[in-house]
Amino acid sequence: MAGAAAAVGAAAWCGHPLALPLACAFPTLWAFAPSRLISAAVSAAYFLAASRGLPQGVVNFYDTDFGVGIALWIGAAAIFALVHAVLWQRRPGWGMALWFGLGAVLMSVPPFGVVGWAQPITAAGVLFPGWGWWGLAATVAILLTMTTGTWPAAAILAAGFWAWSAAHWIAPAQPDGWTGLDTKLGRGLGRAPDLEQSQALLQRVREVGAVEARVVVLPESAAGLWTPTTSAFWMDGLRGTDITVIAGAAIVDRQGYDNTMMEMSAGRARRLYGERMPVPISMWQPWLAWTGQGGGASATFFGNPIVESAGRRVAPLICYEQLLVWPVLQSMLHSPDVLVAIGNDWWTAGTGILPIQRATTQAWARLFALPLVLSFNT
Repeated sequence: MAGAAAAVGAAAWCGHPLALPLACAFPTLWAFAPSRLISAAVSAAYFLAASRGLPQGVVNFYDTDFGVGIALWIGAAAIFALVHAVLWQRRPGWGMALWFGLGAVLMSVPPFGVVGWAQPITAAGVLFPGWGWWGLAATVAILLTMTTGTWPAAAILAAGFWAWSAAHWIAPAQPDGWTGLDTKLGRGLGRAPDLEQSQALLQRVREVGAVEARVVVLPESAAGLWTPTTSAFWMDGLRGTDITVIAGAAIVDRQGYDNTMMEMSAGRARRLYGERMPVPISMWQPWLAWTGQGGGASATFFGNPIVESAGRRVAPLICYEQLLVWPVLQSMLHSPDVLVAIGNDWWTAGTGILPIQRATTQAWARLFALPLVLSFNT
């Protein structure tokens, strides 16, 4: 059963949105485990396979040995497995469905939801594109039924909707007048003041803006460390145009820094969005504040779920938030017009993390029939 769960986790989270419905098999494997220990093994195997890119990503980010990555990978899996093992019941049935539902909620919101990756509910966007909250409710019903004796009926139903969706699948389009630019600047993006890099980005923005877009989205960290000089550079550089630029930047204060999206145009620059959930450990380091030390990215958890830019209501997601559930659903409660997702993913080289981020954001955008703007640095 653990082997089957690992296969489900690896296949569902391969980085293609149409593979996401495979994750609906996880509740059945968990519910019909013959013991609590095996249910923990099933949960751990599914999570470890789904998040298999984490160890290499940690090595890339910290330039450290593989053991650190393994430790963080196993630690995150232990939380997922513990929650599901505690909630497992010996008797299958609708009671088991309720316990699984509770586990899914716990792993979708803080504090456990901070590492709540690989949630099967993400498949809603593939099974029921355009259905919005009704599609989310239908997916919940399927997942809960998959823990009962009537799981074959739920599986057949899900397979039918999956086949229909696969036959008609269309990736979300960008809204008219908006475009996202990808960059290939590696770890150098935003790490230090680089006038040549900023000038090159500005030139790309002006070229694209002159042809096809009035709103240009740049990756996380594209604007680097936000200072009055940075602000003046972009405002002056956009003078004489009607282009609006949305770009990632870091705003430093005494307590640490905010990982943000900034909005810049001719003569104006403002903080548009502060990341609700930065990457734990590498960015979000709450223990520094507890011990009176400064540093680390701020986490607002439920702050600014919706922002307005260029006359549209924007659901913003920065990097790590694209792997979680609550940030996107919180934003959807406010009826956005467009989903904007950015990331600085140079550290995901050699892993499937970036394709998974793209797949999940595409699935959410399709569920709520929203246009999608993506911008990543690799």
